[in-house]
Amino acid sequence: MQYPLGEHEREQIASKTGKKLDEITLDAVMRNQIAPDDIKISKEMLHAQGQVAKENGNDPMEKNFERAAELVDVPDDVILKMYDKLRPNRSTKLELVLMAQELLEKYNAKNCARLVMEAAEVYEKRGILL
Repeated sequence: MQYPLGEHEREQIASKTGKKLDEITLDAVMRNQIAPDDIKISKEMLHAQGQVAKENGNDPMEKNFERAAELVDVPDDVILKMYDKLRPNRSTKLELVLMAQELLEKYNAKNCARLVMEAAEVYEKRGILL
């Protein structure tokens, strides 16, 4: 795929629900033909953007896109809870371990779980856990 995807791969772009980019219009919104999930990015598009990043030598960005793809199926309230718990001095190590376990076991978000565990270790070393 060629970046930017919106210019070069427009026909390949689809939302989480499968709506094509050209189907998501202001007119469709006004006619109530677009639901909130219709404007959420799909795992496939995040993987494609990650691949573009990797092909251009940006491995850290590729990892970010992979983690984002894992979060597509995680409910918004769980994501918000995770971000809140990842703020310094907001969680105990056990709370972060349990969050990582939930991400892994319930949502199969292994890279995100690993990130939370790494944060728990770093926070412990820096003394920024509750």
